[in-house]
Amino acid sequence: MSSGTELLRVTLAANPAEAEAIRGLLRTEGIESVQRQTDFGAGTMDGFSGGQQEILVRAEDLEQARALVESD
Repeated sequence: MSSGTELLRVTLAANPAEAEAIRGLLRTEGIESVQRQTDFGAGTMDGFSGGQQEILVRAEDLEQARALVESD
């Protein structure tokens, strides 16, 4: 994804493993995504990456991505 692309949140994942599973589902449909730790999740693992993760996609992919996530 280019740095100027507007990214919107599809969903929140409870942890990095769940985030990767969701991103894998999106990838199977050709939807690029990124994940990032939420502010809430940042303090849950004593400095290690963990806790809630946001799944972000391009604005033009948002509707299709949400439909996929909700149907799973």
